[in-house]
Amino acid sequence: MIVYGIKNCGTVKKAITWLNEHNLEFEFHDYKKQSITASRLQEWSRQLGWEALINRKGMTWRKLDEVQKEQIKDQNTAIEALLSNTSMIKRPIIEQDGKIVAVGFNEAEYADKLQK
Repeated sequence: MIVYGIKNCGTVKKAITWLNEHNLEFEFHDYKKQSITASRLQEWSRQLGWEALINRKGMTWRKLDEVQKEQIKDQNTAIEALLSNTSMIKRPIIEQDGKIVAVGFNEAEYADKLQK
């Protein structure tokens, strides 16, 4: 299992704490330190849709002006924006065997999907 996120994100911290408390093994991939590839974002977009990858509740999105937000209108422009500003990627994204099993932190969803 790979947990993708940013180390100092509160939601990521909650997810990691939950995984540790439930003795689940995982690798952590920090967008800020290790970056992310366009091919990974394309695969996630295929699985979730590009809209689901954008963290519209975060400060990074809110700091964009309306023109910048309107320029993100399809998968290609979304991936370009996410590559240039990884803080805009929703987090955490948890992947197992190449498939996304969870996005964000939801204890009930984790209990259902990650403890099998």
